[in-house]
Amino acid sequence: MIDETVEEISEMQTHSSSVVAVKAAQALRDLTDREYPTVEDYLRSLDRNSSALRRANPSHASLHTTQHRIVNTVSDAEPDDVAAAKELTNEAIDDVIDSVESSKDRAAARAVSEIADDDVLLTHDFSSTVLAAIDDAIEAGHSFEVYVTESRPRFLGRKMTRHLSDRDGVDVTLIVDSAAGHFMPEVDRVLVGMDCIVDDTLYNRIGTYPIATAAADNDVPVTVVGAAAKYVDGAFAFENEIRSPSEVLREPADGFEVANPAYDATPTHLLDTVVTDDGVHEY
Repeated sequence: MIDETVEEISEMQTHSSSVVAVKAAQALRDLTDREYPTVEDYLRSLDRNSSALRRANPSHASLHTTQHRIVNTVSDAEPDDVAAAKELTNEAIDDVIDSVESSKDRAAARAVSEIADDDVLLTHDFSSTVLAAIDDAIEAGHSFEVYVTESRPRFLGRKMTRHLSDRDGVDVTLIVDSAAGHFMPEVDRVLVGMDCIVDDTLYNRIGTYPIATAAADNDVPVTVVGAAAKYVDGAFAFENEIRSPSEVLREPADGFEVANPAYDATPTHLLDTVVTDDGVHEY
């Protein structure tokens, strides 16, 4: 299961950073079904497999922090035997999953106050927290028009569009990324998720920065929603992932280069609010 999860994360078959963190945590349960002669062997295997999961996407702050939390919880407890180490692992995994899911739910619930105006929204990429926020607002009796960018080159917005199209009360339109500025005058609010915020910079799926810039030029507020744990400090050094040119161009590049960064950097001064499970942060 661990190898399959590493491949899934690496190939971006799972998009939302919260979902990635949960799946990676669950994958470590596979180790508790294996036999180890000593506690030291088990801890080495736990650290090695956790490192493989983290390397599958060096840009995901949630993935890194939750994996470190699991490994450190088990190692720091200095278990007496393998059975105790496995029990600690399962408990740490349960705690991480509960923390990620509950933080996402609380952040989504708080975001309702920002978007529950029957707004015309524009969103980018696929964010399970944004989706949950819209669901909560719909449950509160609101309806929305939503523009969703395709989020090339992996077309992550198509998944978001399909999910939203199943919701009553949502009139959704899929647009090409370069059309975000064209439709921005019709938009009341841009609503996006986040990979992480480090100092005064939001790191999110590539294309977020030009959307935020177009929104600022049109006086459209930008709201970011995500877990407070995605505010990170020096403990996590963001490392942008440069993905394969084959995602952009099927045939080999002949005489030119193909640049395919996964994320871009948006200055927080372009944001209106960041909604997390612990409150609403205004910029």
